[in-house]
Amino acid sequence: MGNRVNIGRLVTGVPGFDELLGGGVPEFSFNLIAGTPGSGKTTLAHQLMFSLANPERRALFFTVLGEPPLKMLRYQQQFAFFDFDKLEQSIKFVNLASDMVDGNFDRVIARIMDEVQEYAPSLVFVDSFRSVAQAAPAADQGFADLQLFIQQLGMQMTSWQATTFLIGEYLKPDTEAGPVFTVADGIVWLSQRVQGDSMVRKMQVVKMRGAAQKLGAHTFRIDGGGIHVFPRAVLPAPSQTTRERVPSERVSMGVPEVDAMLGGGVPAGYSLLVVGPSGAGKTVLATEFLVEGARLGEHGVIAAFEKSPNQLVSHKLKKLVDDGKVGIINTRELDLSIDEILHDLVTMIRKVDARRVVIDSLSGFELSLSAIFRADFRESLYRLVAVLTSMGVTVLMTAELEDRYTMLSFSAYDNAFLADAIIMQRYVELAGQLRRVMAVIKVRGSAHSKDLRLFDIVDGHTRIGERLANYSGVLSGQPVRRTGAPRARKNR
Repeated sequence: MGNRVNIGRLVTGVPGFDELLGGGVPEFSFNLIAGTPGSGKTTLAHQLMFSLANPERRALFFTVLGEPPLKMLRYQQQFAFFDFDKLEQSIKFVNLASDMVDGNFDRVIARIMDEVQEYAPSLVFVDSFRSVAQAAPAADQGFADLQLFIQQLGMQMTSWQATTFLIGEYLKPDTEAGPVFTVADGIVWLSQRVQGDSMVRKMQVVKMRGAAQKLGAHTFRIDGGGIHVFPRAVLPAPSQTTRERVPSERVSMGVPEVDAMLGGGVPAGYSLLVVGPSGAGKTVLATEFLVEGARLGEHGVIAAFEKSPNQLVSHKLKKLVDDGKVGIINTRELDLSIDEILHDLVTMIRKVDARRVVIDSLSGFELSLSAIFRADFRESLYRLVAVLTSMGVTVLMTAELEDRYTMLSFSAYDNAFLADAIIMQRYVELAGQLRRVMAVIKVRGSAHSKDLRLFDIVDGHTRIGERLANYSGVLSGQPVRRTGAPRARKNR
């Protein structure tokens, strides 16, 4: 038996795209970039070309539409990946519009071969290939000519050791029947979906011969830098999640009394949900959780969905952020996808080697998502928590709830089951004052306190008082009004 052929990979440098392809574009492959109008096909093709082209690996870009290359380049040069120097050294544009007037495939392929022989490119792009297909006569013979044209083009490009990309507009990958889908070694599908005022772009590697591509549809975004793909996180197997572990190692909250209420702290790798009304002290407790982690050498990450970084970073956190012990993710931008948020979180966790993560808050998290993803918020949250806890980090999430005083509620999204532990904060009326109380609702697989404890926020710190049932008017050493009738004053 002979040795196996080693297929080289072209690392594209397009953020997230190589991960979808299993490491890069197979060298000398014949690929189709297809999708709906406006989905970003030409932008992806240009980004690939400018990333891969160099004096040793030159690129030849054929334009089939009547639109001249100069007009197309006028818009593409707005992206950061556009390099004017490469236009002179390693990239050449050729317009095939005049050769496509009567749909003569022989003349078109002859022109392509002439240009290829003269320029000797390693990369060939044809945009839009759908225009070539639409130029075919309606008769059966015309379809046969088109099929022969595609086969010849594929064989010629392979024999010239060129990696080829055909760009074309198609509506759905499963409804299009044509020879190009059979001949292509790789098919990348781009689409966009609009719901209300939100739009989400998706990318799918339908086919990639010789590669273990990442299955499914993945979110991507087009900004000033070009296309950025956010590969969809794969849920870990049950045996890999921290939910199966015995909660022996504990993580301190930074408040000894809260640790005691939790049965010794939060089990490492758990997800903790802190719920309560506005102003109850959820963010204060989350801050103390991160500060305590930094003190113990456990770096942290906080994703701020409601406050800007400047509002969020108190004097406690500022030095930790400056020292690289706490990373902050600003998620104030709307119409995000769960894949984007999870990508940023995982990247920051690895960057600072974090062991603790704070998401503040789930209410803001839901609002920051595109309307398309809000419909599946529970599923999105489940996937995010599962991925983060599988990395071994301890996750603290805050969620704002309306305090109705007479009714207990632990989640506004019916997703309390996603958390391994829950701390509830709420207000009660005592002696004509609204007072804060805290209780641990659950700690999965561990005993915990069942008490309702009074607490207050003093100088930015959580101060735990006594049990509500034993309320005697003393909280954290500070005198407060006692319940019951006032004492009579003595006559002097």
